[in-house]
Amino acid sequence: MSIWEKIGNVDRRWIYLAVALTVIFPVIFPLKLPMNVTPEARQLYDAIEALPDSCVVMLTFDYYASATAETRPVSIAALHHLFRKNIKVVTMTTIPLGGPSMASEVTRLMAKEYNKTYGVDYVNLGYKANYTAVLLGMGTSIEGIYPTDQYGTHLAELPLMQRVKNYEDISFIFIVADNGIVDNWISIVNAQFNKPMGAGVTAVMAPKFYSYLQANQMIGLLGGMKGAAEYEMLVNKPSMAVSGMNSQSLVHLLIIGFVVLGNVAFFAARRRKGTSE
Repeated sequence: MSIWEKIGNVDRRWIYLAVALTVIFPVIFPLKLPMNVTPEARQLYDAIEALPDSCVVMLTFDYYASATAETRPVSIAALHHLFRKNIKVVTMTTIPLGGPSMASEVTRLMAKEYNKTYGVDYVNLGYKANYTAVLLGMGTSIEGIYPTDQYGTHLAELPLMQRVKNYEDISFIFIVADNGIVDNWISIVNAQFNKPMGAGVTAVMAPKFYSYLQANQMIGLLGGMKGAAEYEMLVNKPSMAVSGMNSQSLVHLLIIGFVVLGNVAFFAARRRKGTSE
Protein backbone atom coordinates (compact mmCIF):
# COMPACT_ATOMS: atom_id res chain seq x y z
CA MET A 1 0.00 0.00 0.00
CA SER A 2 1.45 3.40 -1.01
CA ILE A 3 1.70 6.39 1.30
CA TRP A 4 -1.25 8.05 -0.50
CA GLU A 5 -3.41 4.98 -0.04
CA LYS A 6 -2.52 4.93 3.67
CA ILE A 7 -3.49 8.59 3.97
CA GLY A 8 -6.78 7.93 2.18
CA ASN A 9 -7.59 5.08 4.57
CA VAL A 10 -6.49 6.73 7.82
CA ASP A 11 -8.67 5.88 10.81
CA ARG A 12 -11.11 8.78 11.28
CA ARG A 13 -10.53 8.64 15.05
CA TRP A 14 -7.10 10.20 14.48
CA ILE A 15 -8.83 13.08 12.71
CA TYR A 16 -11.22 13.55 15.64
CA LEU A 17 -8.26 13.51 18.04
CA ALA A 18 -6.42 16.14 15.96
CA VAL A 19 -9.51 18.38 15.98
CA ALA A 20 -9.94 17.97 19.74
CA LEU A 21 -6.29 18.84 20.42
CA THR A 22 -6.55 21.87 18.12
CA VAL A 23 -9.57 23.12 20.08
CA ILE A 24 -7.98 22.56 23.48
CA PHE A 25 -4.48 23.89 22.74
CA PRO A 26 -5.36 27.64 22.45
CA VAL A 27 -7.41 27.41 25.64
CA ILE A 28 -4.44 26.08 27.64
CA PHE A 29 -1.80 28.09 25.80
CA PRO A 30 -3.35 31.43 24.68
CA LEU A 31 -2.27 32.56 21.24
CA LYS A 32 -2.03 36.08 19.84
CA LEU A 33 -3.59 35.59 16.44
CA PRO A 34 -4.39 38.84 14.60
CA MET A 35 -8.02 39.94 14.76
CA ASN A 36 -9.68 42.80 12.93
CA VAL A 37 -12.31 44.90 14.73
CA THR A 38 -15.37 45.56 12.57
CA PRO A 39 -16.84 49.08 12.30
CA GLU A 40 -20.05 47.84 13.96
CA ALA A 41 -18.17 46.70 17.08
CA ARG A 42 -16.11 49.90 17.13
CA GLN A 43 -19.27 52.03 16.92
CA LEU A 44 -20.79 50.25 19.92
CA TYR A 45 -17.59 50.67 21.92
CA ASP A 46 -17.33 54.35 21.00
CA ALA A 47 -20.97 54.96 21.96
CA ILE A 48 -20.37 53.56 25.45
CA GLU A 49 -17.03 55.33 25.70
CA ALA A 50 -18.73 58.68 24.98
CA LEU A 51 -21.26 58.34 27.81
CA PRO A 52 -20.76 60.64 30.79
CA ASP A 53 -19.60 59.42 34.18
CA SER A 54 -22.34 58.03 36.50
CA CYS A 55 -24.99 57.87 33.79
CA VAL A 56 -27.24 54.80 33.65
CA VAL A 57 -27.11 51.98 31.08
CA MET A 58 -29.67 49.17 30.88
CA LEU A 59 -27.98 45.84 30.10
CA THR A 60 -30.27 42.98 29.07
CA PHE A 61 -29.69 39.26 29.52
CA ASP A 62 -32.14 38.12 26.84
CA TYR A 63 -30.58 34.73 26.19
CA TYR A 64 -30.98 31.11 27.20
CA ALA A 65 -28.26 28.96 28.74
CA SER A 66 -27.84 27.11 25.43
CA ALA A 67 -26.39 30.27 23.81
CA THR A 68 -23.98 31.28 26.57
CA ALA A 69 -20.89 30.36 24.51
CA GLU A 70 -21.62 33.36 22.27
CA THR A 71 -23.58 35.70 24.55
CA ARG A 72 -22.03 35.39 28.02
CA PRO A 73 -18.65 36.79 26.86
CA VAL A 74 -20.52 39.82 25.46
CA SER A 75 -22.20 40.43 28.84
CA ILE A 76 -18.89 40.16 30.67
CA ALA A 77 -17.03 42.41 28.24
CA ALA A 78 -19.86 44.97 28.41
CA LEU A 79 -19.71 45.01 32.23
CA HIS A 80 -15.91 45.45 32.10
CA HIS A 81 -16.48 48.54 29.99
CA LEU A 82 -19.42 49.92 31.98
CA PHE A 83 -17.99 49.39 35.48
CA ARG A 84 -14.56 50.64 34.42
CA LYS A 85 -16.17 53.89 33.26
CA ASN A 86 -18.14 54.14 36.53
CA ILE A 87 -21.44 53.87 34.67
CA LYS A 88 -24.44 52.69 36.68
CA VAL A 89 -26.01 49.48 35.38
CA VAL A 90 -29.61 48.26 35.48
CA THR A 91 -30.03 44.66 34.29
CA MET A 92 -33.19 42.83 33.28
CA THR A 93 -34.25 39.86 31.20
CA THR A 94 -37.19 38.71 29.09
CA ILE A 95 -36.10 35.06 29.42
CA PRO A 96 -37.81 33.10 32.21
CA LEU A 97 -35.57 30.02 32.05
CA GLY A 98 -32.19 30.91 33.46
CA GLY A 99 -32.21 34.60 32.48
CA PRO A 100 -32.51 36.01 36.02
CA SER A 101 -29.91 33.67 37.50
CA MET A 102 -27.41 34.33 34.69
CA ALA A 103 -27.85 38.08 35.11
CA SER A 104 -27.35 37.76 38.84
CA GLU A 105 -24.29 35.52 38.57
CA VAL A 106 -22.50 37.57 35.92
CA THR A 107 -23.18 41.00 37.45
CA ARG A 108 -22.14 39.88 40.93
CA LEU A 109 -18.94 38.38 39.53
CA MET A 110 -18.03 41.57 37.70
CA ALA A 111 -19.18 43.89 40.51
CA LYS A 112 -16.84 42.10 42.89
CA GLU A 113 -13.91 42.65 40.52
CA TYR A 114 -14.65 46.40 40.28
CA ASN A 115 -15.72 46.82 43.92
CA LYS A 116 -19.24 47.94 43.00
CA THR A 117 -22.11 48.04 45.49
CA TYR A 118 -25.50 46.54 44.78
CA GLY A 119 -28.31 49.10 44.85
CA VAL A 120 -25.87 51.99 44.40
CA ASP A 121 -23.85 51.03 41.31
CA TYR A 122 -26.05 48.32 39.81
CA VAL A 123 -29.49 46.79 40.18
CA ASN A 124 -30.89 43.51 38.85
CA LEU A 125 -34.59 43.88 38.01
CA GLY A 126 -34.99 40.23 37.02
CA TYR A 127 -37.82 38.85 34.87
CA LYS A 128 -41.43 39.83 34.24
CA ALA A 129 -43.81 37.98 31.93
CA ASN A 130 -45.29 39.55 28.77
CA TYR A 131 -42.27 41.29 27.29
CA THR A 132 -44.33 43.62 25.09
CA ALA A 133 -46.10 45.10 28.11
CA VAL A 134 -42.81 45.19 30.04
CA LEU A 135 -40.86 47.06 27.34
CA LEU A 136 -43.71 49.49 26.76
CA GLY A 137 -44.57 49.98 30.43
CA MET A 138 -41.00 50.87 31.48
CA GLY A 139 -41.32 53.93 29.27
CA THR A 140 -43.83 55.29 31.77
CA SER A 141 -42.69 53.76 35.04
CA ILE A 142 -40.08 51.08 35.73
CA GLU A 143 -41.41 50.74 39.26
CA GLY A 144 -44.88 50.19 37.84
CA ILE A 145 -43.56 47.13 36.00
CA TYR A 146 -41.00 46.04 38.59
CA PRO A 147 -42.27 46.99 42.09
CA THR A 148 -39.32 45.00 43.50
CA ASP A 149 -35.94 43.88 42.18
CA GLN A 150 -34.87 40.29 41.53
CA TYR A 151 -34.34 39.74 45.27
CA GLY A 152 -37.64 41.17 46.52
CA THR A 153 -36.36 44.58 47.60
CA HIS A 154 -38.70 47.47 46.80
CA LEU A 155 -37.16 49.74 44.15
CA ALA A 156 -37.85 52.80 46.32
CA GLU A 157 -35.35 51.41 48.84
CA LEU A 158 -32.52 51.21 46.26
CA PRO A 159 -30.54 54.48 45.87
CA LEU A 160 -29.90 53.92 42.16
CA MET A 161 -33.58 53.33 41.35
CA GLN A 162 -34.61 56.46 43.25
CA ARG A 163 -33.29 58.44 40.30
CA VAL A 164 -34.20 56.00 37.52
CA LYS A 165 -37.94 56.23 36.92
CA ASN A 166 -38.28 55.40 33.22
CA TYR A 167 -36.36 55.42 29.92
CA GLU A 168 -35.81 59.17 30.27
CA ASP A 169 -33.29 58.40 33.02
CA ILE A 170 -31.44 55.74 31.00
CA SER A 171 -28.71 56.91 28.61
CA PHE A 172 -28.20 53.74 26.58
CA ILE A 173 -29.61 50.21 26.26
CA PHE A 174 -27.14 47.37 25.62
CA ILE A 175 -29.07 44.32 24.43
CA VAL A 176 -27.50 40.86 24.66
CA ALA A 177 -29.84 38.36 23.05
CA ASP A 178 -30.16 35.03 21.27
CA ASN A 179 -33.69 35.54 19.91
CA GLY A 180 -35.99 37.97 18.13
CA ILE A 181 -36.54 40.16 21.21
CA VAL A 182 -34.15 42.64 19.56
CA ASP A 183 -36.97 43.48 17.11
CA ASN A 184 -39.17 44.46 20.05
CA TRP A 185 -36.50 46.62 21.63
CA ILE A 186 -36.19 48.43 18.31
CA SER A 187 -39.89 48.71 17.44
CA ILE A 188 -41.07 49.61 20.94
CA VAL A 189 -38.26 51.32 22.82
CA ASN A 190 -36.18 52.90 20.06
CA ALA A 191 -39.04 53.82 17.76
CA GLN A 192 -41.39 55.11 20.44
CA PHE A 193 -39.01 56.47 23.08
CA ASN A 194 -36.05 57.35 20.81
CA LYS A 195 -33.64 55.56 23.12
CA PRO A 196 -30.15 54.77 21.69
CA MET A 197 -29.17 51.12 21.79
CA GLY A 198 -26.73 48.50 20.54
CA ALA A 199 -26.76 44.72 20.60
CA GLY A 200 -24.66 41.61 20.96
CA VAL A 201 -26.38 38.63 19.32
CA THR A 202 -25.59 35.11 18.11
CA ALA A 203 -23.81 34.76 14.78
CA VAL A 204 -26.82 33.29 13.00
CA MET A 205 -28.95 36.30 14.02
CA ALA A 206 -26.53 39.09 13.20
CA PRO A 207 -27.18 39.54 9.43
CA LYS A 208 -30.83 40.42 10.09
CA PHE A 209 -29.94 43.40 12.27
CA TYR A 210 -27.67 45.22 9.82
CA SER A 211 -30.81 46.88 8.47
CA TYR A 212 -31.31 48.51 11.89
CA LEU A 213 -27.77 49.85 11.73
CA GLN A 214 -28.41 51.32 8.29
CA ALA A 215 -31.62 52.91 9.58
CA ASN A 216 -29.70 54.38 12.56
CA GLN A 217 -32.03 52.57 14.95
CA MET A 218 -29.06 50.70 16.37
CA ILE A 219 -25.65 52.23 17.06
CA GLY A 220 -23.50 49.10 17.10
CA LEU A 221 -23.67 45.34 16.65
CA LEU A 222 -21.63 42.37 17.88
CA GLY A 223 -22.18 39.16 15.94
CA GLY A 224 -21.53 35.85 17.69
CA MET A 225 -18.25 34.81 19.26
CA LYS A 226 -16.34 36.96 16.75
CA GLY A 227 -18.20 40.06 17.93
CA ALA A 228 -17.64 39.11 21.57
CA ALA A 229 -13.92 38.65 20.89
CA GLU A 230 -13.76 42.05 19.21
CA TYR A 231 -15.32 43.72 22.25
CA GLU A 232 -12.95 41.85 24.58
CA MET A 233 -10.07 43.26 22.54
CA LEU A 234 -11.56 46.77 22.59
CA VAL A 235 -11.91 46.78 26.39
CA ASN A 236 -8.46 45.15 26.66
CA LYS A 237 -9.82 42.10 28.47
CA PRO A 238 -9.14 39.13 26.16
CA SER A 239 -10.82 36.08 27.61
CA MET A 240 -13.26 33.31 26.62
CA ALA A 241 -14.28 34.71 23.23
CA VAL A 242 -10.71 35.42 22.10
CA SER A 243 -9.63 31.90 23.11
CA GLY A 244 -12.68 30.51 21.33
CA MET A 245 -11.86 32.41 18.15
CA ASN A 246 -8.27 31.16 18.27
CA SER A 247 -9.55 27.58 18.55
CA GLN A 248 -12.05 28.16 15.76
CA SER A 249 -9.39 29.64 13.45
CA LEU A 250 -6.97 26.76 14.03
CA VAL A 251 -9.71 24.17 13.48
CA HIS A 252 -10.67 25.85 10.20
CA LEU A 253 -7.03 25.69 9.05
CA LEU A 254 -6.81 22.04 10.11
CA ILE A 255 -9.97 21.14 8.20
CA ILE A 256 -8.74 22.94 5.08
CA GLY A 257 -5.46 21.01 5.39
CA PHE A 258 -7.32 17.70 5.70
CA VAL A 259 -9.48 18.50 2.66
CA VAL A 260 -6.46 19.37 0.53
CA LEU A 261 -4.50 16.33 1.73
CA GLY A 262 -7.47 14.03 1.18
CA ASN A 263 -7.98 15.23 -2.39
CA VAL A 264 -4.29 14.92 -3.22
CA ALA A 265 -4.24 11.40 -1.78
CA PHE A 266 -7.35 10.44 -3.74
CA PHE A 267 -6.05 11.61 -7.12
CA ALA A 268 -2.54 10.25 -6.48
CA ALA A 269 -3.92 6.82 -5.57
CA ARG A 270 -6.22 6.81 -8.61
CA ARG A 271 -3.36 7.81 -10.92
CA ARG A 272 -1.13 5.09 -9.47
CA LYS A 273 -3.88 2.54 -9.93
CA GLY A 274 -4.41 3.60 -13.55
CA THR A 275 -0.70 3.36 -14.28
CA SER A 276 -0.46 -0.14 -12.81
CA GLU A 277 -3.41 -1.30 -14.94
